[in-house]
Amino acid sequence: MATPPLLQLTDVSLTFGGNPVFDNLSLTVHQGDRVALVGRNGSGKSTLMKVMGGLVEPDRGDRIVPTGSSVGYMEQEPDLSGFETLGDFAASELAAAEMYRVERASEGLKFDPDRPVATASGGERRRAALAKLMAEAPDLMLLDEPTNHLDIEAISWLEDELKSTRKGFVLISHDRRFLSELTRATLWIDRGEVRRQEQGFSAFEVWRDKAWDEEDTQRHKLDRKIKSEGRWAVEGISARRTRNQGRLRALQDLRKERSGQIRRQGSAALELTAGPKSGKKVIDAKGVTHAFADKSIVRDFDMTIQRGDRVAFVGPNGVGKTTLIKILAGEITPDAGSVKLGTNLVPAIFDQSRAQLDPDASLWDSLTQDRGMRVSGSSDQVMVRGAPRHVVGYLKDFLFDERQARAPVRSLSGGEKARLLLAKLLARESNLLVLDEPTNDLDVETLDLLQELLDDYDGTVMLISHDRDFLDRVATTTVAMEGGGRATVYAGGWSDYQAQKRADAAPEKKAKPASKPEKSAVAAKSDAQSALSFTEKHRLEELPAVIDRLTAEIAKLEEFLAQPDLFTKEPLKFKKGTEALVERQNALAAAEEEWLELAEKAEEA
Repeated sequence: MATPPLLQLTDVSLTFGGNPVFDNLSLTVHQGDRVALVGRNGSGKSTLMKVMGGLVEPDRGDRIVPTGSSVGYMEQEPDLSGFETLGDFAASELAAAEMYRVERASEGLKFDPDRPVATASGGERRRAALAKLMAEAPDLMLLDEPTNHLDIEAISWLEDELKSTRKGFVLISHDRRFLSELTRATLWIDRGEVRRQEQGFSAFEVWRDKAWDEEDTQRHKLDRKIKSEGRWAVEGISARRTRNQGRLRALQDLRKERSGQIRRQGSAALELTAGPKSGKKVIDAKGVTHAFADKSIVRDFDMTIQRGDRVAFVGPNGVGKTTLIKILAGEITPDAGSVKLGTNLVPAIFDQSRAQLDPDASLWDSLTQDRGMRVSGSSDQVMVRGAPRHVVGYLKDFLFDERQARAPVRSLSGGEKARLLLAKLLARESNLLVLDEPTNDLDVETLDLLQELLDDYDGTVMLISHDRDFLDRVATTTVAMEGGGRATVYAGGWSDYQAQKRADAAPEKKAKPASKPEKSAVAAKSDAQSALSFTEKHRLEELPAVIDRLTAEIAKLEEFLAQPDLFTKEPLKFKKGTEALVERQNALAAAEEEWLELAEKAEEA
């Protein structure tokens, strides 16, 4: 039995600036639906969600919410005027007895409900808006990019909450794994038309490609028929006879149908050219220690980054990922330790704060006035990887049209701003890419293209991202920052890091139930170790855990390298995995040798 509808849109049409966004669009969301709303940047996803939430009134058509049903929308830029704290805003629609819901959500989403609104960042405001919606728990939740400004721990909390709820929800997100884990139906908006499939996001790409293949086939058939009938109309004198006027009218109808078809938007034409080859050793960090306002960012951190590495930095918001990546890139001098940069480095930086974009400048000026892209003596050309290009032509590579070229940056959506930043970044030749949250607001197709570019890039990449799928696709090494100055290097991407972390914890877990040694044995061990220095005693106690960890990492890497197609399909990952395996095997041999020497010394005492 079908569940009752929570929301219906019927024959909805909407026009912005003379351009149709939707035309006679209809859709229904039922009780308990878990829906992914997908489409290209600029296709109208956010606008459609605002229509669904009642925030935007369509030009024509009806929005129907049954009496007694509630629909809630997570505002991307919430109005917090009139509220003292973020908690006041989040709890504004709740009874006093329900305040605990806001406290619970604030813990999961990691924001301080007592934070004054006046000092709250944009990310904190968005998290408060999300907490407000989760605490109110309407029958239908409309969530537009809820994972933006969340770290992976908060994303996992939100994921668990949505998995356990009985409420319905519609999600817009660039996070593939988040969508795949949560959705059971998909709404696809494409050229003003909305299609629905009763399968989650994991089946979307197959469905989309099949639909586009069928569309291409039908268009080719229509083109052939128009060509055939057009030849008849020109060559056949009998076409002028009254009895053939119907055939001419049919030809006119075919041409009208063909001209009415909306051309499918192409993919962004992203290209990335590596500059001159850097030295083999790109970054060599030793004993790096840094603090900010009495907060330890990193302590005694060692790392060597080789040419071709793809290093991901993960950890909670505020732990210092951006600071560490800037230290390694030579932008910040650490309090202690050293960072040596390799020879011939040409860096290019993608800044999550969008600080490189002037909101009042036009897209045209953003590119032509960029010192790294300016062409001397020309106001309409930009230098792209060593060759001049017309600014509009280059903008079209990133899916901007001629009309947008003169529009101010502030008029762009989040995804469009990200594409403009990519346009500036990819115009430069480089051999070291520093990417701070490059995935925010990008649509799935552009993310795919960016991932392919990074796979083929003949340079080194350091990146920060909370997108688990993107990390798995790109990273060959992961630096996990856990707070308190702790930063640990793991081989592979996010899933590899999680597996190695579980393996590290396993020996410690198994060791706990072990029976206590006899008192005499403990005393004997204490006497034996008395001949060791304090540092040696500590090292002797520490080494078994180190050996267990290295053994587990080696097993994981051997399993990773045993994949039959890895060498042919992912040669870079195979190379990095092999290097990591050899490194850990050498470290294991050294640790075992050190343990034997210390154990023998203790026995001889």
